[in-house]
Amino acid sequence: MSNVDSRQFGDLATQLVQESRRSTLTDTLLKYNDSLVRTVLREQRALEALITAAIAASPDQTTFAPSLLLHQTALLRNKRCLLAYHAHRLDRLRDMYWSLGGALPALLSDASLRARLAPAEVDFLRAYNTALLDFRGAFSAELDITAGITTPPRDLHVLVRVVRECGVVQTELGAIDFKGGQRYMVRRADVEHLIVQGYLEEV
Repeated sequence: MSNVDSRQFGDLATQLVQESRRSTLTDTLLKYNDSLVRTVLREQRALEALITAAIAASPDQTTFAPSLLLHQTALLRNKRCLLAYHAHRLDRLRDMYWSLGGALPALLSDASLRARLAPAEVDFLRAYNTALLDFRGAFSAELDITAGITTPPRDLHVLVRVVRECGVVQTELGAIDFKGGQRYMVRRADVEHLIVQGYLEEV
């Protein structure tokens, strides 16, 4: 008997959940397993065909073969595993997005991360970013929801050192050309996103 023949319904979907667990334990986002997801979806279609055949084989539509319950349970389990796998990946992507202060270009410019994402996940990040920009547009002058708030700022101004050159940045007080290794006293609100992205660090 081959390995494929001995495999039970739900085994492949369980592998997706195990991948999510491994991703959580290693604190990394693993490459999207497109081939396994497609295989589980094919199994779903096969289960749906078996369920439809079992219902059609029932003469009075009130008594069904016991295999119908087995197939329906496997179908629902596969669905839960698929949803859990994708929900885990989206949660990880949202966490990465917020860890960079909502800087989508910085997130998508990481080639190693980009290689691990499915095209639909890149589309999700873009749509999420657009929705966030629309949401914060009405009150961005008063509050920056992408700024870190783990510790409230003590001062309006902050002394920063340039870690990576980021060029000329427009602030309320005018343009500032951030050159590598230099220190600047600037308004925290003007450079908070650069601190989060790692261009500047507080001194």
